[in-house]
Amino acid sequence: MTTSATRCFAHRAAVALLAWIVTACATTGGESPNVAPGGYTASVPPTSSFGPALRCMDGLLLEHGVRDLSVIVEDLADAAQQRAQAGSKDLLVGAVSDMTQRSRAIRLVAANAEWGQTVAVINQAQMRDPYAVAPQFALRGTLRTLDGGHTIALDLTLLTTQDMSVVPGTATQNAAMLKAGNAEFVKFGQTTAVPAAGGVPHVRRALAELAVIELFGRLSKVPYWNCLGTPADNPAVASEIQDWYDAMAARPAEIVTYFQQQLRMRQAYDGPIDGTVSNGFKDAVSRTREALGLSREPKLSLDLFKAYLGADMAALHGKIRAAAPTVAAATPASPPLSLRMSSSADNRRLARGEPVQLSIHPNRDAHVYCYLQDDKRQVTRFFPNRFQRDSRVQTNGLQLPGTMRFELAMNKRGVSETVACFATDRDVLTELPGGVNGSDFQPLPVASLDQVRQAFIKASGGTLAHESVELRAR
Repeated sequence: MTTSATRCFAHRAAVALLAWIVTACATTGGESPNVAPGGYTASVPPTSSFGPALRCMDGLLLEHGVRDLSVIVEDLADAAQQRAQAGSKDLLVGAVSDMTQRSRAIRLVAANAEWGQTVAVINQAQMRDPYAVAPQFALRGTLRTLDGGHTIALDLTLLTTQDMSVVPGTATQNAAMLKAGNAEFVKFGQTTAVPAAGGVPHVRRALAELAVIELFGRLSKVPYWNCLGTPADNPAVASEIQDWYDAMAARPAEIVTYFQQQLRMRQAYDGPIDGTVSNGFKDAVSRTREALGLSREPKLSLDLFKAYLGADMAALHGKIRAAAPTVAAATPASPPLSLRMSSSADNRRLARGEPVQLSIHPNRDAHVYCYLQDDKRQVTRFFPNRFQRDSRVQTNGLQLPGTMRFELAMNKRGVSETVACFATDRDVLTELPGGVNGSDFQPLPVASLDQVRQAFIKASGGTLAHESVELRAR
């Protein structure tokens, strides 16, 4: 169901900020390679020590719906020389790139400044343009050489760019000892050795790979220890799971939101992701507990959290679908899905730089995804996004950008642009090919909005509503 209109639109999102602070960026790859059933075929450089673990993490990020994480990274500090080591941020950029070949969950932006300058420029850019879309996080690291060069250590700290506070529970500290051509690591109380024939550079690369697996595993709460070959009953792992659960349970809306997102991916739940407990959510929790071999009750307990993290997601999905095959489907009496779109520029042309508000109304609760093809013919997803990750839109509608901290505006060149929104009965973003499900507010490697539309048709099985508007300048 495709309709069209003529209006015009532009997006002043990341450009205003990133033009100030970066000279290079690491995206998470182009089109995904073909993947054999049951395995990942992400390309890993031959110098990688944790290649299988990085591919495993890529799969976990994809399975758990992790997306739209944007991080500034600076050069790693040298603790001995008290200055940054030029080019050392490439270790982290390369490791994250290898870890997100399929999921495209994380986008690293390389800062072209020392840390104090980076902070100052972020603050200045946001003061100049409060709607500039800054990366959500900043990653700092320190490399240390110990024992006369026989041991190398890497510490990483993640901060929020909003106030530069440390993100709780994500900091990592890892060390490797060079011994007989190997690098020995101690993780979760277990010693692991990886080849280090390349000497110190190889060890530093291995440290960076281990550190990003751990840090982003903690940030996104995925069972990263599986990728390091450590069982969940390891005392250190059990302690970390307990810490995660306790931190979320202390904020009830947070743990509810976590399970709402996860159970929607398993197609056990199709309500809003809003941290509010509903009868539909209680039922989804009960059925999920039963599928995991636990007592059937609407209880977000530690045993549920442990069982969920340790579950085979494909098998769990199958059990839930078998128990309730119509959970996410529209009823037979439902009218065909349709989508209505309007803008603040209806029936008129826009001044250059003029802000635009969009109004999105599906005829029934649906998942909506909106893209811009800009004046340079680049295609960008701007909804859902880091400000509102939930794609579900109710019939009372959605305003874009509304209160979200980005701006839609007519471009300064006065070149016509197109916005297209797609509505589906279920959340299909993770089922789209890599070129279409990339990071929010970043150009995608697609040629046109029609390529995006075809991807949605395939992912949704044809149950799709599509509306587009073209905006024109005066």
